Amino acid sequence: MASFDKQQAKAWHAEPVGDILAAWNTTERGLSQGEVERRRLKYGPNLLPERGATPVWKIVLRQFASPLIYILVAAAVVSAMIGDLKDASFIAAVLLLNAVIGTYQEWQAERSSQALRKLLRIHAQVERDGEVREIMADEVVPGDVLWLESGNRVPADIRLLSAQGLEVDESLLTGESLAVGKDSTWTGPASATLADRLNMTFAGSLVARGRAKGVVVATGPATSVGQLALDVMGGGGGKPPLLARMERFTNYVAVGTLGASAIIGALGILLGGYTVVDTFFLVVALAVSAIPEGLPVAITVALAVATTRMAKRNVIVRQLTAVEGLGSCTLIATDKTGTLTCNELTVREVCLPDGQVFPVTGQGFLPEGEVQHAGTCAELTEHAQLAATIRAVVLCNEADLHHRNGDWIWRGDAVDIAALSLGVKTDQHRERLLDMFPQVSSIPFEPEHQFAASFHRKRELVEVCVKGAPERVLAMCGHPLSDENRAGSAAGTFSAADRSRAEQVAVGMAARGLRVIAVASGQLAEPLHPENAPPQPANLTLHGFLGMIDPLRAGTREAVLDCHRAGVLVSMVTGDHRVTALAIARDLGLADRDDQVVTAADLEGKSSEQLAEMVQRVRVFARVTPRQKLQIVDAARKAGHFVAVTGDGVNDAPALRAANIGVAMGKAGTDVAREASELVISDDNFSSIVGGIDEGRIAYDNIRKVIYLLVSMGAAELLMVLFSVIAGHPIPLLPVQLLWLNLVTNGIQGVALAFEPGEGDSLRRKPRSPNESVFNQLMVERTVIAMLVVGGGGFLVYDLALRAGWTVTEARNLLLLTMVLFENFHIGNCRSETRSAFALSPLRSPVLFFGTLGAFLIHIAAMYVPVLQDTLSTSPVVPLSWGVAIGVSVLIVPAVELHKWWWARRFTRNAA
Repeated sequence: MASFDKQQAKAWHAEPVGDILAAWNTTERGLSQGEVERRRLKYGPNLLPERGATPVWKIVLRQFASPLIYILVAAAVVSAMIGDLKDASFIAAVLLLNAVIGTYQEWQAERSSQALRKLLRIHAQVERDGEVREIMADEVVPGDVLWLESGNRVPADIRLLSAQGLEVDESLLTGESLAVGKDSTWTGPASATLADRLNMTFAGSLVARGRAKGVVVATGPATSVGQLALDVMGGGGGKPPLLARMERFTNYVAVGTLGASAIIGALGILLGGYTVVDTFFLVVALAVSAIPEGLPVAITVALAVATTRMAKRNVIVRQLTAVEGLGSCTLIATDKTGTLTCNELTVREVCLPDGQVFPVTGQGFLPEGEVQHAGTCAELTEHAQLAATIRAVVLCNEADLHHRNGDWIWRGDAVDIAALSLGVKTDQHRERLLDMFPQVSSIPFEPEHQFAASFHRKRELVEVCVKGAPERVLAMCGHPLSDENRAGSAAGTFSAADRSRAEQVAVGMAARGLRVIAVASGQLAEPLHPENAPPQPANLTLHGFLGMIDPLRAGTREAVLDCHRAGVLVSMVTGDHRVTALAIARDLGLADRDDQVVTAADLEGKSSEQLAEMVQRVRVFARVTPRQKLQIVDAARKAGHFVAVTGDGVNDAPALRAANIGVAMGKAGTDVAREASELVISDDNFSSIVGGIDEGRIAYDNIRKVIYLLVSMGAAELLMVLFSVIAGHPIPLLPVQLLWLNLVTNGIQGVALAFEPGEGDSLRRKPRSPNESVFNQLMVERTVIAMLVVGGGGFLVYDLALRAGWTVTEARNLLLLTMVLFENFHIGNCRSETRSAFALSPLRSPVLFFGTLGAFLIHIAAMYVPVLQDTLSTSPVVPLSWGVAIGVSVLIVPAVELHKWWWARRFTRNAA
């Protein structure tokens, strides 16, 4: 622990290099091998902390962690104690089936998520005893001196000793879409945010270009990414909405069952003259009636069905209970880079110095699109200055973009790749241009110079192509390109008015959230080598500006609008700059003014109440740290939201874990982010989240339908028992017969009902209130109606049969058939809470149709097969009995239809 604390003890970016080397007892020549071994024992391997895979036995036990399951277990135990092994076996069978289905689904998800935590399993160039060698990254120790170059993954937190043109992609840590220029001489306050520490590189980031040397100041869990990993492992997430609602529901069932059993058991002894043994059987019957034994299996199947449907819409479910989560969420807090955007720079427009704008279509590095003028494809032969701009930026380039085996492959800096993509869109291929204008020298981009240049043989002369920061390139320019001086003569000076107008063009582009690159060229008598001074300003001609941006993914804008129509708020929470965030927010319709964006500085010192108020009204948070993202999520939950968090980076992991539902990106996302999430978007497209919302709401609708079917029938059975006790009759149905109804005939229908397709209106409804019970007013009213009709009708059949002189066994046989028919008619009522049963085709859900038919045929078989006859005390009935059973059971249809009509009329009147 002490070794860990030492790595965290100081703000290393604020310390002088000499003090850091002394603190770690190292030199710029590195550690000795003996010292490395001692530190490896002290600090451990350079690996992220890992949460071990969940063992299968824990997954199995998790399937029994429910009050409803506890009640079923108690009922099985009571049945076994009084010698009723048939009932006990039935209950044990359903518990086993539920555990098998749930365990299999979660085990599959667990197995698919085991490729985690690979961020640091890479190679590193380390200097030890004055010799540079290559080692595995997990062998790096604090105090090691490392060398970095373009393409390297940074293996630890490093304080830079020297750097040449170093740019590092830290988007997975900070959310900033552009590579950050690093400076070993930079000094800053200890309070500087991670994104602003220019003399540090952090574990997990990627070197985009340049070279550097630095000393390791933190490894493994002590790194910035390690700290986030620890937060993920230690933090507790919010419960998925379905889990919270079902826990409340099962608690009500448990209390109701115990209370009803005690009251009716007492009535049986007082009014019915039941013996103690009879009372035990009565209590078991009551428990079996009240508890929807088929519900655990039906819910598990409903979630499994939804899991399959969501996978087809690119949403991978890692935990079954999270299936319905997206459908219940009221707020999505989404990362920008890699989630809303492509995390690939794209040239959005080309602007000439006179302000003329050429929009560019397409997104990402793929060279698909065109440069437009007046709404049509711009011909370079008609726009000489546009052609010169593209040609120069393609020539002044260090990246590669090739079409190979049907795919586009790229390598290099994001700005350079975006420029090459622009060139391919306009048929300006770098290889072809280099054949025409061979490169003879170059000046690579350096942050301190703010430009890059390449030199090319052009007949007898040498042409220099320059790209870089507008203010730097403008200072090199002597005259703009025009029809009169296209050859590069000094005629037509670059006046102060020209310069001012060009500067205004660049400023306007930056204000729109674009990264602006100025492009110029000139002609020299001799090539300029890197050690020589840069070109004199008068030697260059300004051609134009490229406006680049990390663009929105295709369909993202529409997806956000769909979320809003579905009543789900969307907030963008990013580590990127305020201007960039606002530009993306404008495209999404989240914000259009600067004062609608909140930054990290605005969040400092805010109380939880103030943050909660801010979350309610602000849709864009920029330049925030990972811990501030976590605070925003906590504040949203405190404000009453069910929060879904989307993200792909390590910096998103704590917030993903803390959310009610964490949604990670599957392709570009980090292993740490996926481990922290319940859902994974396999195509990294925010649009898939809308499909997840749709399927989540359908899943919850189907679960409500299943609950209504099983609970209303169970309540009716309970009412029959109560009426029979009051009337002094024997128990109307034996526990095994009740189990047959609840687990077999009704259980099959409940499982089949889980396959019901959506009704097409799920995305036109607002999300349910987080505090709304599964049993809302509609469900309560309809359950009472079904309970009275089914319970009353069933008791009427039983009572009339006994009064007619039938034996108890014969009366029970007729009642059992009547209850099966009630279930068959009632299943049509359960298919929709608002639409008539007659408006839904029976073949709309083939699984439900054949499941219902199969359940009915199984009961017919039970009336004729000797083994089942002996078990269930059943027998065939005469046609008259069939007529009575059908005539009574069909009454459930008009009763529920009338309530649907009345509910719709009342809802319409209230809405008006």
